Amino acid sequence: MSVSSLAADPSVCAPLPVLGRDVTVPLVTGGEVTYAALDYAASAPALQRVWDDVAAYAPYYGSVHRGAGYLSQLSTDLFENARKAVAEFLDCRPADQVVFTRSTTDSLNLLAAALPGDCQVFVFETEHHASLLPWRGARVTYLDAPGSPRQAVETLERALADRDPYGPALVCVTGASNVTGELWPVRELAAAAHAHGARIVLDAAQLAPHHPVSVRELDVDWVAFSGHKLYAPFGSGVLAGRSDWLREAEPYLAGGGASRKVTRREDGGVDVEWHETAARHEAGSPNVIGAYAIASACKALTEAGFDTLVAREQHLIRRVREGLADVPEVRFLSLFGDDAPRVGVLSFVVDGWNSSHFAAALSAEYGIGVRDGLFCAHPLVRTLLGGDAQAQGECGAPEAAPGEKSLNAIRVSFGAGTPDEHVDRFVAAVQELVRDGARWNYRTEDGRCVPDTSA
Repeated sequence: MSVSSLAADPSVCAPLPVLGRDVTVPLVTGGEVTYAALDYAASAPALQRVWDDVAAYAPYYGSVHRGAGYLSQLSTDLFENARKAVAEFLDCRPADQVVFTRSTTDSLNLLAAALPGDCQVFVFETEHHASLLPWRGARVTYLDAPGSPRQAVETLERALADRDPYGPALVCVTGASNVTGELWPVRELAAAAHAHGARIVLDAAQLAPHHPVSVRELDVDWVAFSGHKLYAPFGSGVLAGRSDWLREAEPYLAGGGASRKVTRREDGGVDVEWHETAARHEAGSPNVIGAYAIASACKALTEAGFDTLVAREQHLIRRVREGLADVPEVRFLSLFGDDAPRVGVLSFVVDGWNSSHFAAALSAEYGIGVRDGLFCAHPLVRTLLGGDAQAQGECGAPEAAPGEKSLNAIRVSFGAGTPDEHVDRFVAAVQELVRDGARWNYRTEDGRCVPDTSA
């Protein structure tokens, strides 16, 4: 099926304005083209609305919680109102805390540091490394990749039934895979966890930008996500949920802001009384702009309407899958099957191509940015590709020259700011590369495939 045969759906909304939508990049074959950013799963471009809100606030920048001056008070109100906006966006319970962090990875490491002693953690091998790796001080059970949502629930139920029922336990699960885009049965997994006396944390890094996330409806204990995937700038994240484990844990960082009272003892030592609110884990001067940007993104997505955003994204997914349906060399990766519900994240391999070579050609010859490699989900990608799940690899491309077989994949991802033209150009480029091959020579440099400009 040609791209031209894919008529636009008039019922689908226009993309939301994002930064970089008019940026042009040079092509190795000559000339320039508007850049097609199709790597949203790594970092989504900031919404113009978010950037404008941050710019409007910037002249009023002030340190929070510590100043009597007008700008400090203004910044404090803005920071705490951002916390309320995030709680509303996530439909948190009244007693839940919203802690601002640096990223999803930081959020889950914070929770890992707050686990009670002798806590058991259950995590599927399909998780992003941010969810797979932080639990170093706990007893961890890694669960095999399921073949269906039902099997995921059954696998978890069996594992929980075999655990020591008297100790604390935590289940960590993704809401949407950063490799396949597939939606996970979060509500059912939460019910299974709670039925066996365990708690559950949701990695919503890939879910929150694409679908509404309700802590109450999903009945999860915590949710974590990153600002830079939610159309906000880098460097901010959220951990929201139950307060008890966080309140009882040692502060994630020790310092100003986390402490409520510090006194000297007669023996020369120091006694500290720590906050019991979210401030307990937010020591130091917080990233006020980052928190405000997240809140702005939450409001923008809510106002745009997730029903509308989901409809647009499904429209783009159909354009990709239908446009490549007649290219047998392209094989999409999936755990739950091609028809499984998913967000705008699709990973694939191309027969006869090294994935790094293919991604490099898309960038250098067509101005299309995708991602190749193992996507910081090594066990999952290797399982999907039929390789050794225990084999080592890097998040980027492995040391494989163009044309050599490599155990990695290509990922295309998009969202609220993606125009149809970018997806159509991607489909046409894949068709052309498979049919005609690359127009340029490439070589491996520092583990990456790059255009050979030495000639």
